Order: sequence, then structure tokens, then C-alpha cells
Amino acid sequence: MENDLRAALIAWLLADPALGAINAIEEEAPLSATPPWLGIAASASIDWGTKDRPGREMRIALELESRTDQTAADASLLTAIERRVLDLPPFQPGFEIASIRFLRSRSEARADNLRGALLEYRFRILEPN
Repeated sequence: MENDLRAALIAWLLADPALGAINAIEEEAPLSATPPWLGIAASASIDWGTKDRPGREMRIALELESRTDQTAADASLLTAIERRVLDLPPFQPGFEIASIRFLRSRSEARADNLRGALLEYRFRILEPN
């Protein structure tokens, strides 16, 4: 289920025209992409099943890297990413989403005029009936 969720999330983000300013949206940090790019920085899961359905609680951290020296320059893009993640449809091939919750974010200035932002979410997913 974990790999299915990662793939569904990336496909969902890629399909959003509001995220068209992002040069690459990939499952991992892209090897060669000009900022801004978005990738899954980390994911981990634990058991979250019920008596009759296997499930997982999965945490996924998305990393946005951009080129700017202004702290608030990516605010609208980060808002669009957050909105899109939280709107992921619950019924997916291979799993069903019980809930999605924003957990935390972090932003930092990096060398060479780069800025990084990390958005972490908790997904509770179940195998389909």
C-alpha cells in the first residue's frame, strides 16, 4: 500500500495546473532539475489496521526546493501544494484513504540562493473492501 500511496500522490500533484510552475515533481529528489522542484523527502509507515482490514499509518514529507532570497516568495506555491495534498481522493487503486492530516512544515535558506521547504503529512490508509 505504501508504494501505491506514493505513486498516487505524485500523479495527483502532477495533474494540478496550479503547480505548473514547478519544473519537476518526482518520487525522490530529482537528479537534475532546475528549481523549483518537488519530491518526496522521506516516508515511513506503521500498522493501522482494523479487525477486518489491514491498514497503515504513513507519514510522508515533501520537499520543495526553489531559487529565491525572499522568505515569503514560495508562500502561494506551498499553499497550493498543501491544498492539493489534502484534496487527494479517498478511493484509490489498491487502497482507501481514511484520513490525511498536515503535521508540520519547515523552511530554510540554503547555499547559492536556494530555499528549501519541507511539508509533512500523516495518511491513514486501508486495503479496499
